[in-house]
Amino acid sequence: MQILVDGMNVIGTRPDAWWKDRDAAMARLVDRLERFVASSGDDVTVVFERPPNPPLRSSVIEIAHAPRPRADAADDEIVRRLQANARSGAVRVVTSDRWLADRARAVGATVEGSDSFRSRIDGV
Repeated sequence: MQILVDGMNVIGTRPDAWWKDRDAAMARLVDRLERFVASSGDDVTVVFERPPNPPLRSSVIEIAHAPRPRADAADDEIVRRLQANARSGAVRVVTSDRWLADRARAVGATVEGSDSFRSRIDGV
């Protein structure tokens, strides 16, 4: 399955002081997603509002970001990717954002809540 992850939504599901070092939180999420993909075989793309600093690289998942950092930029990038995908019905979007969830469902994607997904990837 192809999964598009709203990165900061998933990071924000745990009050583990992620806000003190967002870049480290992004790196931890990428690590969890890589382990998840190794066991699930899913095709995962994580989308952030801005590029991590230092840049993160992965041969297992796609690490993407919005073209311009701003509020809800990752949501807009996820919607753009869904609209460009002829098979959006085969995509699962992971988010806590109601607007994004509604937009994803409107183009045929399924939606999983960030907290539920975080529990799944933490268990890997």
